[in-house]
Amino acid sequence: MSHVSPTLMDVDAFLVWAQGRDGRWELRDGQPVLMAPESAIHALTKYAAQESLKGAIQRAGLACRMFPDGMTVRVGARTAFEPDALVVCPAPPDLNSMEIPNPVVVVEVLSPSTAADDHGPKLDGYFSVPSVEHYLILDPDRRVMIWHKRGQAGAIETRILRDGAIRLDPPGLEAEVEGFFPAD
Repeated sequence: MSHVSPTLMDVDAFLVWAQGRDGRWELRDGQPVLMAPESAIHALTKYAAQESLKGAIQRAGLACRMFPDGMTVRVGARTAFEPDALVVCPAPPDLNSMEIPNPVVVVEVLSPSTAADDHGPKLDGYFSVPSVEHYLILDPDRRVMIWHKRGQAGAIETRILRDGAIRLDPPGLEAEVEGFFPAD
C-alpha cells in the first residue's frame, strides 16, 4: 500500500475524492491509501466468502444483503475501510451510496501485505462501529477462519475454525466454514 496525498481529509471528503477513481482505496488517519493488487487465491477466497454469505442470507430468509468489496465502512472521522465482503440488515435504501453505515458482518481475506492491518487496526476499527457483531478474517493459505465476535459487555470473543458450521447470530446466518474457501 502506498500513500498518495499529503492533504488530510475526513471520510466525507474522501468519498467525494474516491468516486470514479481507479483502484481500491481506503482512508487511514486522513490519508488515502491505494490497496495492493490481489493474488488469485485471495480473489477466489473473497468470492467464495461472498457466495457463502449470500447463500446463508437466502436460506435464512432475512432482509439482509451481502455486499462484495467496493463498499466503504466508516470507522472514524478520518478512517474508512473497504472490506472484502460485508452483510448489512436491513439492506440500505440508497443503493447509489459508496458507504454502508451499519454492517453486521465484515470479512477480510489475509494477504502478506495486509495481515498486520487485518489483525490490528482493522480489528479495533471494525468493532468501533456499534453495529458490527462479527469480523471474519480468512487465511487462504492455511484455510483457517479467525472469527471475532462481539460478546458480553463489549468483550471480543475469538475462535479459530477450520471446518464445521458457523452461526452468525445476530443476524441469524449459518454456513459451513469450508464454503468460505475455494474448492480444491
